[in-house]
Amino acid sequence: MNKFLKRVAETLLVILGNCLYAFGVAMFIIPGGLITGGTTGIGLFVADVTGLPVTAFVFAFNILMFLIGFFVFGKKFAANTIVSTLSYPVALEIITRLLGTYRLTDDMILCMIFGGICIGAAIGIVIRMGASTGGMDIPPLVLNRYFKIPVSASIYVFDMMILLLQASRSSGEQILYGILLVIVYSTVLDKCLMVGTAKMQIKVVSDKIEDIRHAILMDIDRGVTMINSETGYMKQETQMLLTVVSMRELSRTEKLIHSVDADAFVIINRVSEVSGRGFSSKKRYLEKEQ
Repeated sequence: MNKFLKRVAETLLVILGNCLYAFGVAMFIIPGGLITGGTTGIGLFVADVTGLPVTAFVFAFNILMFLIGFFVFGKKFAANTIVSTLSYPVALEIITRLLGTYRLTDDMILCMIFGGICIGAAIGIVIRMGASTGGMDIPPLVLNRYFKIPVSASIYVFDMMILLLQASRSSGEQILYGILLVIVYSTVLDKCLMVGTAKMQIKVVSDKIEDIRHAILMDIDRGVTMINSETGYMKQETQMLLTVVSMRELSRTEKLIHSVDADAFVIINRVSEVSGRGFSSKKRYLEKEQ
């Protein structure tokens, strides 16, 4: 039952992410006359050339890409992609109809900023749920499957081609705002993917390393790893302490280390994600052998 409820919650979040994406496009991108990448970008170009509604093109294109993904990657891929394939164009059509001619703002700068925030946050939500947004996400995966071309490289090339396609029918101002839009939603996406997963890695070299180890274990309640090392100048054998703490624990841990040894050599790095006991799973305390 827990697995079922978890799956339902993840599916609802994927739908929410696609609705947020659709809201950003309908409220800011289309009214602002902005250009963007992905399936939406192609849809905007087709709509400009032929008059075909963006939602109709996005729906048809997503279905086509979904079928290609199904035949190439199989049922498991299809199951993870079908929600986005259907929910985004449906949400875009509903929101477009509900909004009608209503515009929250005609300022292109505000449209660019808030459109980018909505798109970046939406994609971040979908990716964190382990799903795909479908559409133009699929061709890079296919190229990687058959030709080993890196997915990230293919995505950048496709987005650039889509932007250039729209640029042929856009003003210089629209092109510049389109570039800024990509920067905004890429930045927001990175931040969304980092939220709750980024941690701080601490390495310590000290003459009082055993006291620091004990202090972190007892006062911070974080695990530590002792690494055998050698000093560079005197070539003396020593130990380095390695631990990972949350953002909230960083200041307290650093103060604790220096309260034990004011001369301790401390290296602090930001790590993008940590999994294991104490982070992605519950802590487990073992009895120390005597």
